[in-house]
Amino acid sequence: MSNNLYHFSNIKENKFNLKLLYVSKSKYEDDWHSTMHIHPFTELFYVIKGIGNFEFENKKYTVKDNDLVIVNRNTIHTESSKNSNPLEYIVLGFEGMSLKSDTDLNNQNHYTINNYAQFKNEILIYFNKILKEAQNNNSFHKNICQNYLEILIYNVLRRTKSNLILSKTDKLNSDCAHIKKYIDIHYAEDLNLNTLAKFTCMNKYYLSHIFKDNFGKSPINYLIDKRIETAKTLLSTTKYSISKISELVGYYNQSYFSQLFKKRVKTTPSNYRKINK
Repeated sequence: MSNNLYHFSNIKENKFNLKLLYVSKSKYEDDWHSTMHIHPFTELFYVIKGIGNFEFENKKYTVKDNDLVIVNRNTIHTESSKNSNPLEYIVLGFEGMSLKSDTDLNNQNHYTINNYAQFKNEILIYFNKILKEAQNNNSFHKNICQNYLEILIYNVLRRTKSNLILSKTDKLNSDCAHIKKYIDIHYAEDLNLNTLAKFTCMNKYYLSHIFKDNFGKSPINYLIDKRIETAKTLLSTTKYSISKISELVGYYNQSYFSQLFKKRVKTTPSNYRKINK
């Protein structure tokens, strides 16, 4: 009789403080509108098949089968697909931790893209397990998904050539999450710092301070970015006049809208439409 016994001594205490927020499976179709956005949690995208792009502010990267895209919290980004080869992916959202390259300790980049075709059975399998548990909604499925997420993170750390560092992130201030959600819904309305302060019953200077701490920009700059990104989408996907688009995103003075658009995008709305149609 042979007996192999493996002791596990001096194991470091598990310091993970992850909280799985959601899992989703998406496939590009005609109704997919790509808009730059930001959120206060980390996302992991695993490309199942297809070809597409991930855009981070002024940088764009092509993604393909078995690419894993890590988007840390408060990172402005969007994803799009190649029409001839539709993008399909599973995405997980979680809070409490961020993943970054050990060559990026100064937080210059808030995202990484690596291909795991060689380790597909160690990485994609847990995306699928989490998705299946969520779909079946059986007893203890949330606990099981949480454990699968931790195994997935360990496997990603193990199989990434450029070492990834797992670091804790503070929980988002609930007031900030509330403000951001309000802006995301009401961006086309007449919003200003006083309006937001009244809505939240907070001092406007404190509101601006904590929002910037959590999202890296003031609430007004976030509002402007939201409006401009929505305008870009409307310019490239609809036939609305520039005057109409200006109103739809909250600017009733077309001249002011055009000036602001050019300042932010470095081109006029009409020229942007010509380039991106």
